[in-house]
Amino acid sequence: MQLFQERGYDRTTVEEIAARAGLTERTFFRYFADKREVLFSRSKELEALIVNAIADAPKGMAPIDVVAAALEALSPGFEERRAHASKRQPLILAHAELRERELIKLASLASAMAESLRGRGVEKTVANLVAEAGIAIFKSAFERWVEDTKKHELAHHVRVALAELRLITAGASVAPSSPLPTRKAPRRSRSTSR
Repeated sequence: MQLFQERGYDRTTVEEIAARAGLTERTFFRYFADKREVLFSRSKELEALIVNAIADAPKGMAPIDVVAAALEALSPGFEERRAHASKRQPLILAHAELRERELIKLASLASAMAESLRGRGVEKTVANLVAEAGIAIFKSAFERWVEDTKKHELAHHVRVALAELRLITAGASVAPSSPLPTRKAPRRSRSTSR
């Protein structure tokens, strides 16, 4: 991350990364396919945490609540890496190849979540839909968490994103950054008289 910030992502080479880490290039390639993977090295760990949390959730919980609880359970690990995440996120947003890799990671995570939900007996199409909704919740919560000057935990932002999703799907309007519905303008009745 230091090299990416000092030299820029594009100009940083694998050779430089390996040297900064005190490794040979050969050793670097035992762990990472390329320099992009350095930024996504914890993807499988994240996936395993979510899948296990989904599997361990109490029986009878609604699938969306299971996924939200699994996302909230990630909060402590994310708090430990807040400074890293705040440097990583702008780097990803600035480079198309990193955004592409992020999308691949999220698609893989959605598949793993759906499979875990199916393991709980959730029907396939419902599991897929809930997993995709979970990814949307995670993305929204993560973006807010990275930008949050008040330093609320990721779990807080997951709850806010879930509340907003519930309001939106119920047909309510949502004010920016608020899980509370806004007042709807009164409906005008159409006059049938001429």
